[in-house]
Amino acid sequence: MNVAVTGGRGNSGRWIVDRFAADHDVTVLDRNLPDGAGHPAVDYRALDLTDAGSVFDVLTALAPDAVVHWAAIPVAGNHPGVDLYRNNTLAAHSVLTAAGRVGADVVQGSSDGAYGFFFAEETPLPDELPITEAHALRPEDDYGLSKVVTEEIGKTIARRDGVSVASIRPSWIQAPGEYHCRDDDYVEDIAAGAGNYWSYVDVRDVVDLVEAALAADLDGHEAFNCVGPDNALGRPLTELLGEHYGAVPEDCTVEGDASAYSTAKATERLGWEPTRSWRDAADEDVPEPTV
Repeated sequence: MNVAVTGGRGNSGRWIVDRFAADHDVTVLDRNLPDGAGHPAVDYRALDLTDAGSVFDVLTALAPDAVVHWAAIPVAGNHPGVDLYRNNTLAAHSVLTAAGRVGADVVQGSSDGAYGFFFAEETPLPDELPITEAHALRPEDDYGLSKVVTEEIGKTIARRDGVSVASIRPSWIQAPGEYHCRDDDYVEDIAAGAGNYWSYVDVRDVVDLVEAALAADLDGHEAFNCVGPDNALGRPLTELLGEHYGAVPEDCTVEGDASAYSTAKATERLGWEPTRSWRDAADEDVPEPTV
């Protein structure tokens, strides 16, 4: 398969590129070219993804079978909100529009930020536990709003051009051996992880889900939660919620230290489930891909 990957030199994008390069022809579309040779099995194009003309030029020339759109400003607070919103939404519009025109199926990076929990003025309790993809999206911040809009763009492109678009919603991606959700200041302060209900996901599980979504026979647009199998503190979730928020949603079926987010849809539709827990992965010695 010929696959174009945007943001393929980023912290999590490089893991996607490294995995896909073993079995596919991969071209990375990013703002800058590698300082060195990059990945030996990967081609590179440097461009501004918010420039629709540049993106259309590159993708029509490459004519990929699939596009993994992973480029974005990945978190609120480091850029002016309007700049973050403009970058994320314009890049998604440029990339997905061009992908639809060339008939390429898309997997794009969304976020649990679309639900609106983490960056809310006051973090609300979810309507349900576990949180499914059908939960209402109520962001108050520019980052979460940008992810809602990129998913709407995906729905539009799938509807108009007949390609499939899968929006992956990870919750705080961790790299093996660098699990910040197990740092002392996080583990010892229950408030530190309360904004996303102490959820996380290993980057390799993210790659597995991207791969599964590209291989699946999807129709239209679908969103998929992408989280680890347990919460980052290893305590019963209802106990954590009661201690920090003083309440638990009435609609709650979570047991033990399971994640606050359901991954049942990805299991049912894609055959994917998270397999890496912080209990093993936090101290794993795995070389970071070089791209």
